[in-house]
Amino acid sequence: MGDKANWKHRLAPGVFGPDSFLRYYFEIFDFFACDVLTHFKSSFTFRTQFAPPTPSPGVGTAAWIETRYTHGRDAPPGEPPPTDTMIRPRHVDPLAVYPAFPAGADGIVLAAPAKLNLFLEILGRRPDGYHELESLMLVVDLFDTLDVRGDSTGAITLSCDPPGLSTGPDNLVMKAAQVLRNRLNRPDLGASIRLTKRIPTQAGLGGGSADAAITLLALNQIWKLAQTREELAAIAASLGSDVAFFLSPPAAWCEGRGERVTPEPVGRSLDFVLVCPAVGLSTAEVYRRLEVPAKPRPGDSLRQAVRAGDPVAVGQALFNRLESPAFALAPLVERVRQRLTDLGSCGALLSGSGSAAFAVCRSRDEATRLAAAFTNARPPGEPESRVLVVRSFAP
Repeated sequence: MGDKANWKHRLAPGVFGPDSFLRYYFEIFDFFACDVLTHFKSSFTFRTQFAPPTPSPGVGTAAWIETRYTHGRDAPPGEPPPTDTMIRPRHVDPLAVYPAFPAGADGIVLAAPAKLNLFLEILGRRPDGYHELESLMLVVDLFDTLDVRGDSTGAITLSCDPPGLSTGPDNLVMKAAQVLRNRLNRPDLGASIRLTKRIPTQAGLGGGSADAAITLLALNQIWKLAQTREELAAIAASLGSDVAFFLSPPAAWCEGRGERVTPEPVGRSLDFVLVCPAVGLSTAEVYRRLEVPAKPRPGDSLRQAVRAGDPVAVGQALFNRLESPAFALAPLVERVRQRLTDLGSCGALLSGSGSAAFAVCRSRDEATRLAAAFTNARPPGEPESRVLVVRSFAP
């Protein structure tokens, strides 16, 4: 926890301003954190300028979304949606969802969220070496932070906290900045980027992909590029399988290798206990041990449960094809997931290729109680895990 006892001096007059608010928010948050870390979405103000308009009185959000035509019209009152049209919710502007603060005339501070896979099935192996998959992912309020400022010299630089993380061309943040600049043939554009990591690496939470996606959003703002979400999503897809997902909050059904993203309606925010064991897992190693099923499992029941906002139904429909190979590589991860299951939550699952596991809870209060119970019941000799209470974003 560092020098939390001295946190107040960091908020002295002249130091605390709009450009640094997000960093100090997290420092204050760390001061109050204990073994169970709770992230309060209500601490932020969310704009919804590109979200669908308010449903008609008496119509639930999830039910209303189900009556949308593909091109965005409301179905006439009392009329069911057309059966020959695929029903899709609109994309939501990610800058209307993720916490963002201006940092002077040419800077912005943005939060990059973690994701959870509530469903992940592998359909087969592709000729390009990737695997064809289907997954339902949603973002939760565990964040990295990106402080992005313009640089008139044309240089693109990256610094990281904690130190020791790569700041070279292999970092997805640097790749995103370079690809965006090269795509637009603008070598004059520069940026100074500071990344503060809070999302664990090798955990299946998409931290690196989120950082890349948020970098694209931030640079589009400060470089005044006016790129559309679709244009940024095309660049994101070239950077990595999960990157484009973070441009379509709060939830999406992902296909292909993960780059084909369809916004998914959600009935309500969901509460989770998230456990990050003291071990990481290589995605490549997990996939090497994977046995592709002869008959893939459909995700319809999980999608329906998420649309209904029913945590019990969500817990019963959780599925991840990568659990077995991940457990074979790291037995500790299997023990952690089993401990979560035994707590009496709605259900527990590995996220992505691991190593993080989560439990679906009926409420924030239940999540807090189960997180404390998990922490207090750690078996002798088991390495201490990072335990957090997180919540998905509102519809």
